[in-house]
Amino acid sequence: MKSKIEEKNKAIELRRQGFSYSEILKQIPVAKSSLSLWLRSVKLAKRQTQRLTEKRLAAVIRGGARKRDQRIILTKQIKDKARDEIGILSKRELWLIGIALYWAEGSKEKMSKSSKVLFSNSDPYMIKIFIRWLIEAIKLPQEKISFNIVLHKNNKHRIQEVNNYWLKHTGFTSKSFGNMYFKKNIILTKRKNIGENYFGLLRVGVRESSTLNRKIQGWTEGIYLTN
Repeated sequence: MKSKIEEKNKAIELRRQGFSYSEILKQIPVAKSSLSLWLRSVKLAKRQTQRLTEKRLAAVIRGGARKRDQRIILTKQIKDKARDEIGILSKRELWLIGIALYWAEGSKEKMSKSSKVLFSNSDPYMIKIFIRWLIEAIKLPQEKISFNIVLHKNNKHRIQEVNNYWLKHTGFTSKSFGNMYFKKNIILTKRKNIGENYFGLLRVGVRESSTLNRKIQGWTEGIYLTN
């Protein structure tokens, strides 16, 4: 069995080599208070201090990575459970969802004899649901649906990329897309109109849809007046 003097001398030598307290304790199983007493007068060279700093930094990075991984796993579990709670939408549920979407994001202009259905959004998944609503719930022929892209001028160099993006997410061909419209080149720091994740706004229009527009108004009124 090693004497206390031998343990102290070894602890001092390990400390001078840049070992941390926890590393030394793994080799010399003494009380931490004893170790602190032995090492309080030991001064470290710059190289040893740097080693300890790097180890602390590595420990912080590992701890951050573990927390991030735990957060990712927890987020996935929450989202998976929530997704299962939705299940398969019934025809009526899809119908009501479409009405609510148009209520929130549809054209807010006052109705006139020539007003048509016009839905605008930059979220491709919301666009998909609205198209599905038109086709499955409203039984609208696909040829009556048209699209226009609205893009900030500072993204003119990405026209083809933006076109391909919306073609992919709508599932329609370029024949259903009309002219692209450009907004003034005003970049606001809080807006997401810059960068590779910006694809503009898509307007979904329905040809000869003044009657449908009036129906949507009536359905919307049915939600807030009769419930």
